[in-house]
Amino acid sequence: MARGIDYGNLMHQAMRGLIRSVLEDVAQNGLPGAHHFFITFDTTAPGVDIADWLHERYPQEMTVVLQNWFSGLDVTEDGFSVTLNFGNQPEPLVIPFDAVRTFVDPSVEFGLRFETQDGDDDEEEDEDEIEEEEEAPAPPRQEAEVVSLDKFRKT
Repeated sequence: MARGIDYGNLMHQAMRGLIRSVLEDVAQNGLPGAHHFFITFDTTAPGVDIADWLHERYPQEMTVVLQNWFSGLDVTEDGFSVTLNFGNQPEPLVIPFDAVRTFVDPSVEFGLRFETQDGDDDEEEDEDEIEEEEEAPAPPRQEAEVVSLDKFRKT
């Protein structure tokens, strides 16, 4: 297959870079004004490190809020770690950027959503769809009809 530009992957990298930049700023300067974040992530993704009891409670996906109480926000090239309070119990979390599914800052109505991609399977399905479209018969051609504009003029 010919090499192509993977716009979907490039867009995901750019959006994750945006999240990294925002979190780096918050780690250095704190949350400005009314900003706060809802971050949903895949708890089964490689590199996610959360307490066993959290994983049992959220076996697939979890949403955390960075707003009033969080500490130790550390941002790396690949993800971030933070300690959050769950019922007066501080818990450290490690979340790779590749695990993030949504990032929302409701104070300014900003949000990002990452669709999961299976990669090669999608490409094969797209190729099948294209082949089906190419194999579909063309509609029968009809003779062109010439219409005089005089037919529509008011008299």
